[in-house]
Amino acid sequence: MARKKVLIANRGEIARRVIRTCKQQGYGTVAIYSAADQDMPYVEEADEAVHIGPAPVAQSYLQMDKIIDVAKDLGVAMIHPGYGLLSENAEFARKCQEAGITFIGPSPEVIRQMGDKLVARQIMKQAGVPVVPGGETEAQDVEQALAQAEAIGYPVMLKASAGGGGIGLSVCHHPGELEKAYASAKGRAKAYFGQDHMFVEKYIEDPRHIEVQIVADQHGHICHLFERDCSIQRRHQKVIEESPSPFVDEQTRAKICQTAVKAAQAVGYTGVGTVEFIMGHDKAFYFIEMNTRLQVEHPVTEAITGYDLVALQLAIAENQPLPFAQEEVKREGHAIELRIYAEDPVTFMPSPGQITLYERQEGDGVRFDDAIRTGSRITPYYDPLIAKLIVSDSTRTAAIEKGIRVLNEMKLEGIKHNIPFLLDVLNHEQFRAGNYTTQFVKHLREVAR
Repeated sequence: MARKKVLIANRGEIARRVIRTCKQQGYGTVAIYSAADQDMPYVEEADEAVHIGPAPVAQSYLQMDKIIDVAKDLGVAMIHPGYGLLSENAEFARKCQEAGITFIGPSPEVIRQMGDKLVARQIMKQAGVPVVPGGETEAQDVEQALAQAEAIGYPVMLKASAGGGGIGLSVCHHPGELEKAYASAKGRAKAYFGQDHMFVEKYIEDPRHIEVQIVADQHGHICHLFERDCSIQRRHQKVIEESPSPFVDEQTRAKICQTAVKAAQAVGYTGVGTVEFIMGHDKAFYFIEMNTRLQVEHPVTEAITGYDLVALQLAIAENQPLPFAQEEVKREGHAIELRIYAEDPVTFMPSPGQITLYERQEGDGVRFDDAIRTGSRITPYYDPLIAKLIVSDSTRTAAIEKGIRVLNEMKLEGIKHNIPFLLDVLNHEQFRAGNYTTQFVKHLREVAR
């Protein structure tokens, strides 16, 4: 019998990572690639590969109809969207459904609901999931935004209802800042997400960013796979993640994980997903959003639980029940993910160019999910993430030491990269003590000036 085929509607390291598990599970694989990615390793590693268009994503990786036509022509049974690009696009999930192709993820309706932060807030609030105090309706103009901010008190966050990654987000400490930020934030939201609905939330100062991994089959069975601490961020984007969180005690862990399951139940979630929370110094936590896809940092959870999340996605898409009950889910040791970017380690500006040397060694508790090899060219068209190093060991201290050793041993030449920055963080006494928040990188840079 012919193998079922999975088309990976993505690129780079996540395409490579999905291809790996698909092959292990006996699926045929189809990669798509733009003109800029034709020499990337994932293109060679797929069973079949199809050129999808020019380098810009709008002309290649976001071409929904073209991707579905490729899938139909090649007899593809399922499409894995990876993360980013079309992974949280309800319209793409619907088009897959109409074409008789399984979209590996939740239903189009769940994606739509969770993709609108205002709608998601309302659903979670009704379900008893704590949300950050804020406006319950769109702030249609600056006057409405000012009124919402006045009602909840400064500082506030002006946020776009769609999208993520910190785009369209501004922290405002007084009315003047809010008035100044409103038009530009609205413009960025329109440019990136196609809609410019804005709302206002209370700004929780110096918080932790804690998220919980959930898995849900199509038979009503939902489990959590513990939390990840994603507080080390630059420009509102995660750069180091770890599990378990050094800040979260067992009582809080149980509470936040149960709340994440409740959030998934509230929306009838199926598949692999992540519920994100902001947590204050008092360990009170509030729902931020639900990511209805595989997360960039999913390997951290895989390292401490032993579960392959892509394999679980495939099984759920095949309508199989979860192979475990909540009480059977255990965690062991400590894992840290370090995102390696082609960017200036001080300014964090992207640094495209050709990689003249790339050498790294995997081993016990050392995993690389990467997209490159010696000779690869980093183009300006895409996110500059080129590799993820995931280290795990019996203790947090041992995992940190392993991360430092592996980063020092690997060779990456020809472009600027952020390995010096990652080493600064791993060697910092406050990080090593577990005393950090989302403001850590900002404080680190202020001290360095």
